[in-house]
Amino acid sequence: MSIRFLPQRGFTFIELIVVVAIVGILASALVPLAQLQLRRQKESELRLALRTLRGAIDAYKRAYDEGRIEQRPDSSGYPNSLDELQQGVQEILSSGKAGSALASEHKPGKRIYFLRRIPRDPFGPSERTALDHWAQRSSASAPGVFDAGSDVFDVCSQSDARALDGSWYKDW
Repeated sequence: MSIRFLPQRGFTFIELIVVVAIVGILASALVPLAQLQLRRQKESELRLALRTLRGAIDAYKRAYDEGRIEQRPDSSGYPNSLDELQQGVQEILSSGKAGSALASEHKPGKRIYFLRRIPRDPFGPSERTALDHWAQRSSASAPGVFDAGSDVFDVCSQSDARALDGSWYKDW
């Protein structure tokens, strides 16, 4: 009677090390790609947030110019703060067109909301409120100089980082 050995199944230690090394190389190649994709997503969110805020500021100015909201002699026609876009303003016309008799009577109408919420800057610190994420430029400021004033003419990111295309986020 002879003893027969069954072939062993499984991996040798060398095979296991080779597989782990290959998986490690693949993972090290995927991590930078995942970081790049996350950065692109944040840049897309920043573009959308800026477009949303600037669109709301423009809508406020348009409503002011059309006489739908109160026109003060000392006002530039831009909102006093970003919060005013979210909180809304009272419409002075309940119906009719700007320049009609209703405009001179200042009949109260509904509230006009320009934003549902203030978007966050995806590159800003998470501990700040959404209002504190944005540098604000007044209509009295020089072009490209973001000095807060009595109104909000434009907004930009406060991030000091560079975008993937080499531009500064605060210049967007």
